[in-house]
Amino acid sequence: MTEHAAGLDLRAAVVEPIEIEPGSFVLIPTGLRLGIPLGYEGQVRPRSGLAAKYGITLVNSPGTIDADYRGEVQVVMGNNGAEPFIINRGDRIAQLIVAPVAHVQVELADCLEETERGQGGFGHTGR
Repeated sequence: MTEHAAGLDLRAAVVEPIEIEPGSFVLIPTGLRLGIPLGYEGQVRPRSGLAAKYGITLVNSPGTIDADYRGEVQVVMGNNGAEPFIINRGDRIAQLIVAPVAHVQVELADCLEETERGQGGFGHTGR
């Protein structure tokens, strides 16, 4: 919606309004099929305004659209809010970022090089 926005708006291509009840999720069509170049991916991300105002988010965020996918882009929207939320045709429901993908070669290893962090995981650095 603005000149320097990083994401492209994805809009709902629903025929009739769809209600998302609190605690539930719904697959919303966008009506778009994309030809993403090889070496790139589409990242489907939530809209911060929907999250902050209504508790609406994307269940699998970020969603990935692979360069070889040619089907319709659909968005799995969830309602973490307290009230039902209505999606109407043309509503901006998510944003799409196109980003490069680093391809790596996976190798089996018996051990890994040590690091200062080691196996420290969830919350290991405190609050």
